[in-house]
Amino acid sequence: MSAVLTPTEAPATVPAGRFGGLLRAEAHRFRARRFVQVLLGLAVLAWIAVTALGLVNYREATPERLAAAQEQLQESVEQSSIGREQCLTDPNLPTDVPADQLCGPVMTAEDMELSWFLDPAPYSLSGEGMTGAVSVAAAAAVLAFLIGATFVGAEWSSRSMVALLFWETRRPRVMGAKIAVVAVATLLVGVAAQLAWLATAGIWQAVAGDGVPVPDGFWPDMLATQARGALLTLLAGLLGFGLTNLVRNTGAALGVGFVYFAVVEGAISGFRPTWQPWLLTTNAAGLVMPDGLELTIYTDEFDTQGNTKVIEYLVTNLQGGIVMAVVTAVVVGAGVVLFSRRDAH
Repeated sequence: MSAVLTPTEAPATVPAGRFGGLLRAEAHRFRARRFVQVLLGLAVLAWIAVTALGLVNYREATPERLAAAQEQLQESVEQSSIGREQCLTDPNLPTDVPADQLCGPVMTAEDMELSWFLDPAPYSLSGEGMTGAVSVAAAAAVLAFLIGATFVGAEWSSRSMVALLFWETRRPRVMGAKIAVVAVATLLVGVAAQLAWLATAGIWQAVAGDGVPVPDGFWPDMLATQARGALLTLLAGLLGFGLTNLVRNTGAALGVGFVYFAVVEGAISGFRPTWQPWLLTTNAAGLVMPDGLELTIYTDEFDTQGNTKVIEYLVTNLQGGIVMAVVTAVVVGAGVVLFSRRDAH
């Protein structure tokens, strides 16, 4: 007579192994993803091209070039003074209007910058370094969004996600490992992008710089901006991952992102301008920019004099970080919950 196992005696599911092994497997899958390799390769080529282009467009401010620029500046001041004197002595000049309003104020050398007369201009680390860090953060965020989206989207399209569940049946562990890998990878992308920008800015300053020392407090502000840029890259990567995990298709996720950024935000800015402080692009910029993002919002309301009411709003670094983190957490969390409950097919 054969024994029959009751439901309570059925063997339990054997765990696939420690979480560290799952992490290593997901990291290997991430590194092996061909499209991720292509994206990173293109990013490296873009960095090389931008660095080379800067070396072509910038030129060192040599003493000879500075002297020639100073002569042009002085000549411009003299020509301005001559033109103003001719305007003031014009017999047809109206007498009921102030002369400065018609002929302009007195122009001095202090009103002009020497760099205006340097063509090509030298690179200025103190003047352009921070702007470059913000721009690199935006480009790295787009790259991270694509990386996060294609990583999980490829698994849904190839159905390898279903096969993975035969090895590890605990879905929250599977998704947790994938999220951890994407978070670490995109954070590294953000850090690498900012280090690449420091290298580029250093090369430009050494080869074609203006020779002006950076002001006090420049480097702490620069490093803080770059750190926030790396954080934005991390959040963008997780957002791309979470959105694609929701719709289970990379193309659909990119389409949703395009519609939101190109259509929805434009419509909101036009029809609901007071909502601008809560848009994703607004808060992303507010997170990275050194002093936050200042908004000038023209409302549909009018004051007692019939003028349009204008609202000045500052999107601080803290607000930008909180809004981006909350939106990312909601999208990723919703994807994890649905992944745990619905069929994987």
